[in-house]
Amino acid sequence: MTVADPDLRAALKAVDADVISIADSRYPPLLKTIADPPPLLYVRGDPRLLSRPQLAMVGARRATAAGLKAAEKLASAAVRAGLGVTSGLALGIDGAAHRGALLADGNTVAVLGTGIDSLYPARHQPLGEQIAASGCLVSEFPPGTPPLPHNFPRRNRIISGLALGVLVVEAALPSGSLITANTATEQGREVFALPWSIAHTGGAGCLRLLRDGAKMVLCMNDVLEELDPLYRLQMELAPPPAVDEDIDTAPPELLDLLGYESVTVDQLVDASGLSVAQVMSGLSALELAGKVSRCPGGYIRTG
Repeated sequence: MTVADPDLRAALKAVDADVISIADSRYPPLLKTIADPPPLLYVRGDPRLLSRPQLAMVGARRATAAGLKAAEKLASAAVRAGLGVTSGLALGIDGAAHRGALLADGNTVAVLGTGIDSLYPARHQPLGEQIAASGCLVSEFPPGTPPLPHNFPRRNRIISGLALGVLVVEAALPSGSLITANTATEQGREVFALPWSIAHTGGAGCLRLLRDGAKMVLCMNDVLEELDPLYRLQMELAPPPAVDEDIDTAPPELLDLLGYESVTVDQLVDASGLSVAQVMSGLSALELAGKVSRCPGGYIRTG
């Protein structure tokens, strides 16, 4: 999109950001389906990731150690199964989900409640820069927008709107995460929650969601089984994944390890002796060559 306003153009250039209108072919198709899609998206990073299959992960800012561990573990499992992880860069569960995705060399999207030139909270500025470098930051608010309290609930509709489903990892009562879950339901998205003990006060919101019909999650396979049909449909519509320009070949042993049944990244790492980064890079090259395809359980050979 051509930006006519010189001040806006300068602000976007200062942080290497772009703006995408709802009429732009790069605008994420799934987000267009919500009741009030933002007319403009300000983006840092790779905008193609916004159209890839994603799982939104949300939860308490004041998360427990158990909640943080669960979020990081589930996010890593999600990206290794071929899903991106979307969250809001907040303290607690959001940050753990982003970190889990990055630790698994996966893609993560952070939806901001500020302008694209501001990373909030300040404690997460380094995390935000990591996401901008290997994933995507997105905001509906123009550069210069400060962290106004009413903007954060509003941006939650984008977090759920970009994703196939929303996983509430840990939430007390009351909780803003339940608002996101309710928005997801209104948008026709799947809602998932962890089944915490009734003695765990930080999990009362999750138990409320389960009582009201959310899907129970004990491991990532519980999510993948529910999202499988939606995942396959979005993969048909999504643009190809971002891949480094200097990657044009994959380690030859990688293709030999792939068959016509789903194989996870972890299994490929164990069998090949390659690093996670080498396996992910090789899989991207093979996917672009049409030799492998992502599926919710991992990757399968197609050629």
